[in-house]
Amino acid sequence: MLRTSASRVLDDSDRDEVLALLDTDPVANVFVSSRVRAVGLNPARLGGQMWGFGPRGGLVSLCYAGANMVPVSAGPEAVHAFADRARKQGRRCSSIVGPVDAVSLLWERLEPYWGRARAIRWAQPVMATSRQPPVPADPRVRRVRPEEFDILLPACVAMFTEEVGVSPNLGDGGALYRTRVAELIRIGRSYARIEDGRVVFKAEVGAVTPQACQIQGVWVDPELRGRGHAVAGMAAVVEAAMECFAPVVTLYVNDYNRSARAVYKKVGFVEVDTFMSVLF
Repeated sequence: MLRTSASRVLDDSDRDEVLALLDTDPVANVFVSSRVRAVGLNPARLGGQMWGFGPRGGLVSLCYAGANMVPVSAGPEAVHAFADRARKQGRRCSSIVGPVDAVSLLWERLEPYWGRARAIRWAQPVMATSRQPPVPADPRVRRVRPEEFDILLPACVAMFTEEVGVSPNLGDGGALYRTRVAELIRIGRSYARIEDGRVVFKAEVGAVTPQACQIQGVWVDPELRGRGHAVAGMAAVVEAAMECFAPVVTLYVNDYNRSARAVYKKVGFVEVDTFMSVLF
């Protein structure tokens, strides 16, 4: 077993150094970076702790430990330190997600203590684009309005259940999930094509930094799939995201979802990295 320095819990005094490290890979780190930029490093606001590996002024790795556990720039020694802290405090996250090398090693060290995962997504290509889509955008895709929350929510629940394998309504009855859906609508980061009270296509811009933004929750009504709604809808969301949020648009997708990967490639996305997710 590696002998290494322990990780430490970071606070707002580490913010500049944390952001500098996150900015070394703005696509891979967009989720964590967006959280830190929005609320800082105080655990009460962050919704978890940020662990650091390396001395003050020499930070080399991070691990966001909230509802998700996300290692950042984590080599073997850092992973060992993060796994040791995670093992001692017990599992508090619903998933581990991030670069495949770090997540696979982290899970190798934690599985004997945390037990079996509900599901493991071993390879999730990270895709990104910085150019306008080469295909026509759907002009009927637009920002969702607050009064359309009740129309959008069932589509969001269906997407989550299809993608993750469990309903977001479990546990707290869906209260936190509803709050998140409403918040994305309120801040103008939820997009959809809605016809006669029916969601045809939807997607959200879930994380935003000055360098990149991440699309999530892409969904087409199952009865309307295969008609080009995903390609045209994604083109519209990419155009809006580049205009309103950041010059680079990114997302990640399961490797076995060939139809989704084909859609994203048609819209101009290219594969730039590989993530892995462990779901509990």
